[in-house]
Amino acid sequence: MEISGEEEAVTLPKEVSNVSISDGNKFVYQILNGPNEQCFENFRMDKPVFYKLCDLLQTRGLLRHTNRIKIEEQLAIFLFIIGHNLRTRAVQELFCYSGETISRHFNNVLNAVIAISMDFFQSNPNSETLENDDDPYFKDCVGVVDSFHIPVMVGVDEQGPFRNSNGLLTQNVLAASSFDLRFRYVLAGWEGSASDQQVLKAALTRRNKLQVPQGKYYIVDCKYPNLPGFIAPYHGVSTNEREEAKKMFNERHKLLHRAIHRSFGALKERFPILLSAPPYPLQTQVKLVIAACALHNYIRLEKPDDLVFRMFEEETMAEAGEDRGVVLEEEQGEIEGHEHGFRPEEVEDSVRLRDDIASDLWNHYVQNLSTF
Repeated sequence: MEISGEEEAVTLPKEVSNVSISDGNKFVYQILNGPNEQCFENFRMDKPVFYKLCDLLQTRGLLRHTNRIKIEEQLAIFLFIIGHNLRTRAVQELFCYSGETISRHFNNVLNAVIAISMDFFQSNPNSETLENDDDPYFKDCVGVVDSFHIPVMVGVDEQGPFRNSNGLLTQNVLAASSFDLRFRYVLAGWEGSASDQQVLKAALTRRNKLQVPQGKYYIVDCKYPNLPGFIAPYHGVSTNEREEAKKMFNERHKLLHRAIHRSFGALKERFPILLSAPPYPLQTQVKLVIAACALHNYIRLEKPDDLVFRMFEEETMAEAGEDRGVVLEEEQGEIEGHEHGFRPEEVEDSVRLRDDIASDLWNHYVQNLSTF
């Protein structure tokens, strides 16, 4: 499986310009033996996190040293490519290996990360709901579910289904993110023309499905219907005073929904290969999304305060709806819950839950204006 297509001009990231390079092995170990900042700039994670990942992949038998290239260098090649969105030619000149060697080790590491990715997605959502002090009205919310479009490169004969409503070739990726900026579930590979509701339905009905803990729910935006386990904002709220409670609910809902934009933002900041369509086979492009999210989670667990996460930690870093490199889709309107496999009474219960939250918010506002 080749990762190289039509090669572009060799352009190395500025971080490399200050490193004296004689061969690839010396480049890697010069980085690893240098300041921690240099490792982060080149391999997108701190040195202790990098070495621990090497040990983990070796212990699991997913990577091994070869006569020519050690595990540290194999991982460095992979991270350097996805962390700087480079093509094979640029990397082979830097690491002093053939394009075939670079391609082989890239794919080996990619498959190794995919093999271990479930470990990084596993969690106990029941322990990660919003604390009462943070938001007592959404105390049973475990995170946010949304979709984002990743540029994709496919053959001319395959482009039709992948062209989204904005005319761009993308894959529609659904993700569930907790409020600590970790991804709990990722479904990649759907064509860009697929609606977000189609992808959610697939996530809820496939074998490896998106699961919502009993009595908990995710926040979703207006592209999705209000369903059991998924609380959407109210649609078509007017300026009528009788709908003030719904308006207040939507405002608070919008603030909570920002969490997933911060997760997406941190992911793309660390791994800019997701910002453009790399010339790899489609299967590789889909794997890259899963692997990038898994590595994002791994780093969040090992170094939650690293530079990238600090950039996207604050609520004030962007307005809701902003996400660099994300193609926004138009609102698709509400659909019936039975299309997602829920009984009518279950859908009615989810509507009542939303109404109860809105009512509690409004009543508290009326009783104590200073809270708001």
